[in-house]
Amino acid sequence: MKETLLIQTTMQRGALTIPSLVEYSRRMFPEASIQTWTGESLRSQSFAEIADTGAQIAHALTKLGVERGDRVATFMWNNNEHQAIYAGVPSMGAVLHTLNLRLSPEQAVFIINHADDKVIFVDATVAPMLAAYLPGTPKVQHVVVVNGPADSITAPEGITVHQFDELIAGEPTTFEWPDIDENDAAVMCYTSGTTGDPKGVVYSHRSIYLHSLIVTTTMGMRLSNADKMLAIVPMFHVMSWGLPYAAMMCGATLIMPDRFLQPEPLLQIMDAAKPTLAAAVPTIWAGVSAMLDAKPQDISHLREVVVGGATVPPSMIKKFDSYGVTIIHAWGMTETSPLGTVARPPVSATEENEFAYRVTQGRFPSPVAARLIGDDGTEQPWDGESAGELEVSGPWITGAYYDPAGNVTDESKFNNGWLRTGDVATVTPDGFMTIVDRAKDMIKTGGEWISSVELESIIASNPTIVEATVVGVPDAKWDERPFVLAVVRSEEDADIDAQRKYLEDLVPKWQIPERWSFVTEVPKTSVGKFDKKRVRKEYADGDYTVLGEPDNG
Repeated sequence: MKETLLIQTTMQRGALTIPSLVEYSRRMFPEASIQTWTGESLRSQSFAEIADTGAQIAHALTKLGVERGDRVATFMWNNNEHQAIYAGVPSMGAVLHTLNLRLSPEQAVFIINHADDKVIFVDATVAPMLAAYLPGTPKVQHVVVVNGPADSITAPEGITVHQFDELIAGEPTTFEWPDIDENDAAVMCYTSGTTGDPKGVVYSHRSIYLHSLIVTTTMGMRLSNADKMLAIVPMFHVMSWGLPYAAMMCGATLIMPDRFLQPEPLLQIMDAAKPTLAAAVPTIWAGVSAMLDAKPQDISHLREVVVGGATVPPSMIKKFDSYGVTIIHAWGMTETSPLGTVARPPVSATEENEFAYRVTQGRFPSPVAARLIGDDGTEQPWDGESAGELEVSGPWITGAYYDPAGNVTDESKFNNGWLRTGDVATVTPDGFMTIVDRAKDMIKTGGEWISSVELESIIASNPTIVEATVVGVPDAKWDERPFVLAVVRSEEDADIDAQRKYLEDLVPKWQIPERWSFVTEVPKTSVGKFDKKRVRKEYADGDYTVLGEPDNG
């Protein structure tokens, strides 16, 4: 039998690495920039200047003894300096570790030690917060204070404090980047740790590069050289949804809000910068919407607002339509880099069914494989009705969690190469995924299931509701019943009879919650999601004034 010879490719093997993005952005995009809000105006740096500063950072860190594979942390807001660190640290072969500013002290200390951070860059405005953690982090050797003096922080003996501008002053603006394998570690992020200790996810140069490519396509955020992106989502949370590197790839201008994340300054930034795109979690946009209702402002310069991190209520999508702004629903996790789906209606969508597509979490981009696994362990069909736990795999999906002794594959989170997301979902025949609920947040009442996410969206559609979350709480008769914790627009709206009546034609009668509590703010996690774990605990501890407690006698 004649042996068949396999033909070999003639293509070169260009490495997909961050230093290649840094140098590409330096050369190609003199018109693009990173712009940081100061509270009054925008301070700007070109991509070439960001690359220059990144090289100076690499030289300075080398002198501090940072070597390939060492972890360099940031405890910072979204700003120009943070973008330069994003450029310089992975490009020199070290690993950038972004520390979440909103974690508890115990979680922050755990993460710094678990990641084995050697150097920490800190914004002066949050330096006192970091100072409280340092006595518990003995392996940290250097702290670099950014946007303020070195004496902004007091460090324990053994830690040397530097001032950023002084540290990099006089360093060369080019660096001979090492030959990096595209599969080498580039950036580390940790999950928010809503259950147990936070878990480390390590992104490779290759995964970041491929993820950046998709962010610039119609299956991603459609980010382009023509855009000015208001990057509200923190750079300490899943690499600001990949925007810092995607911007380097396509030459989009990034508008950085620094610490000015409240609705009023965000609208000031929009008025000054006229961004064409923006990205943030739903709670941010709820605040912006409330401010716009009180003080109208034209924000129609935003062609799209990408919203993820939690389900967007349909009422919010319609509200932003009235502002002339299209909300694009997206889904992802720290474990997925984070882009998993984006909800853009297909070209075949009609005026009648387009909105039904927009309220889903959307379609998976081509590198992301997905499946639904039912309670019995079998794969569920994509028929738009059959629900199962969403499992995903792909080149920017983590296959394990980081551990200093070696990557750990947690069987409760991984299933033969697939990431178990913990989300219960359905998928339509044309590939549009809808999150029904988190598996742990489904409410079982009298043997029937209630989706807390769906119920939240319907409750939030009431104009009298600012924000609301729903959790299952113990019930003597039905095992569990939904409890609503809500913020209302006025005292008169804190009327459970009126709130329940609003739901009568929208949900089955047995799903209408009896227990309600009205507060000034719903507790949120470090990344802006409703903190249902905390709500359950505070309910159990009797911290809420509960109205409408049913008689189960």
